[in-house]
Amino acid sequence: MEWLDYAVTEEQKMMRDVARQLAVERIAPAAAEYDRSEDFPWPIVKEIAGADLFRVLIDEAYDGMAMGAPIVNMALVTEELAWGCAGISLAFAATALGTLPIIIAGSEEQKKKYLPRIAAGTIAAFALTEANAGSDAAGIRTSAKKDGDHYVINGTKQWISNGGEAEIYTVFAMTAPEKGARGASCFVLEKGMPGFSFGKKEDKLGIRGSTTRELVFQDVKVPEANRLGREGTGFITAMKTFDMSRPGVAAQACGIARRATDEAVKYAVSRIQFGKPVAANQGLQFLMADMAMETEAARALVYATANYIDRQEKRSTKYSAMAKCFASDVAMKVATDAVQVLGGYGYMREYPVEKLMRDAKITQIYEGTNQIQRDEIGKALVKEASREQQ
Repeated sequence: MEWLDYAVTEEQKMMRDVARQLAVERIAPAAAEYDRSEDFPWPIVKEIAGADLFRVLIDEAYDGMAMGAPIVNMALVTEELAWGCAGISLAFAATALGTLPIIIAGSEEQKKKYLPRIAAGTIAAFALTEANAGSDAAGIRTSAKKDGDHYVINGTKQWISNGGEAEIYTVFAMTAPEKGARGASCFVLEKGMPGFSFGKKEDKLGIRGSTTRELVFQDVKVPEANRLGREGTGFITAMKTFDMSRPGVAAQACGIARRATDEAVKYAVSRIQFGKPVAANQGLQFLMADMAMETEAARALVYATANYIDRQEKRSTKYSAMAKCFASDVAMKVATDAVQVLGGYGYMREYPVEKLMRDAKITQIYEGTNQIQRDEIGKALVKEASREQQ
């Protein structure tokens, strides 16, 4: 079905169309198999790289093609790839997440070293979460102790998207644990560094076409030159990253919701019951109308937020949280409604909607649960009101 076009330039429409073609021709047909096997989708990732889609987040100075709108670009590409398969889309989206700390806090030398590689298709990962530090991002325990011109990193990261497959990792560790959040720093690590290994690969409910793995650091020597920004600025870098990356999660949710609506409408038009298509049932028409309206509303919020960030307006925490929270709630509802439209068939793996329902759930959880997002929004509203009363 048709959806509103939020791309603002011809170049963005072109990158969206390339991503859409990959989603329709390559990703959607392979989604069920990757969901079953849980293999990392390297053949498709190489096609995404070959289509230059990893370049859309990165400035032209580093072999990219961001054209001043990296967050809108990220959202456009992520939404289309997620329409095909949310799990497979995560190879791209998680690379964007792992790249943002370099863009935000990296020196010119660091950007020249890493960004052209990512632009060419080297995938990246973002490593913050630990067993006891999920939504409480300031609670990380991985340590980085200074030793001459190196740091020695020890600890474990959990639930890392692209873990084990990525070559470049932005890792958060405590350089001064006694300072709490002010004692965190961010480092760039590379696969193959001595002492850097990978733990178990997670067996997940959804997004099974992505790899989620534990990272293990045992006396990993990391050059001081690999620290992003000053010591103690890691938590700030992480929060700025989430401000920019959460519209990407929201776009992924929109891709899921769009696909669920498309599948529900297609089925309702073709399924004959009592001598007529089930789409003739007014109750189903109303349900599908709500699915489409909610999805389009989510998309509007996502692209408004992405444009706000690209225009470098004030800090986007409130709007990023709104986009992520609203779009992911919509994705979960719409995917569940799609299963209902298909009835018994919706519960069967023969049709894609049960997978969409499983995939949608994680968008309400990762990069900050939706309860955390509502907390962020509420705090922002109170702060704004207090400022206006002064």
